[in-house]
Amino acid sequence: MAGNGTATVTPLLQATRTVPIVFVNVIDPVGAGFVASLAQPGGNATGFTIFEYGMSGKWLELLKQIAPRVTRAAVLRDPAVASGIGQFGAVQAVAPSLGVELSPVDVRDVGEIERAVTAFARSSNGGLIVTGSALALVHQDPIISLANRHRLPAVYWNRRFVTGGGLISYGPDTIDPFRRAAGYVDRILKGAKPADLPVQAPTKYELLINLKTAKTLGLEVPPPLLARADEVIE
Repeated sequence: MAGNGTATVTPLLQATRTVPIVFVNVIDPVGAGFVASLAQPGGNATGFTIFEYGMSGKWLELLKQIAPRVTRAAVLRDPAVASGIGQFGAVQAVAPSLGVELSPVDVRDVGEIERAVTAFARSSNGGLIVTGSALALVHQDPIISLANRHRLPAVYWNRRFVTGGGLISYGPDTIDPFRRAAGYVDRILKGAKPADLPVQAPTKYELLINLKTAKTLGLEVPPPLLARADEVIE
């Protein structure tokens, strides 16, 4: 069997601990209890993660590159899942060296997000980081609208936010894991055990920049950053 995302894989593993399962785009398979470890899954499931926590610090670096004046950043995360804690921790690790003060914002519901972001935006030199979670995708449009309305430079984890009007995103290619998963399925059909196939991290990341949004926010995108972009929306 195959599963896409934590919400899909959870019921599959509740239903069986014997039928092989190959998952894709799971944020934290160890924290979710899907596998014993990334190197040695140990059960009937293995697959491909959507994040490596260390890359989360890149979001804050990008925020400072595209908006150097930022000294405060609201970090939208889901604290109810291990990945929300892990991603926030990675951003925290680089914040002192970049001179940025962080304010965590929970993404449980739109009202809570709106109140927190509106209060945060009352002070100057602020920016926004939206970490990866299912709830962030559910509330995608209100989050983008809030960031742009309050003129907050924002870095997102998924390209969908930028194609939807957000400023900049950096994250894994979410299609590539499906191609790689086909190789694992083939190996399992030929006799390999999921327990012996290590969980693999993303190998392809993409940077998207929305120049229209940058102009609206009064930002001049640095040429080196623009040159690195995989896709530019004008």
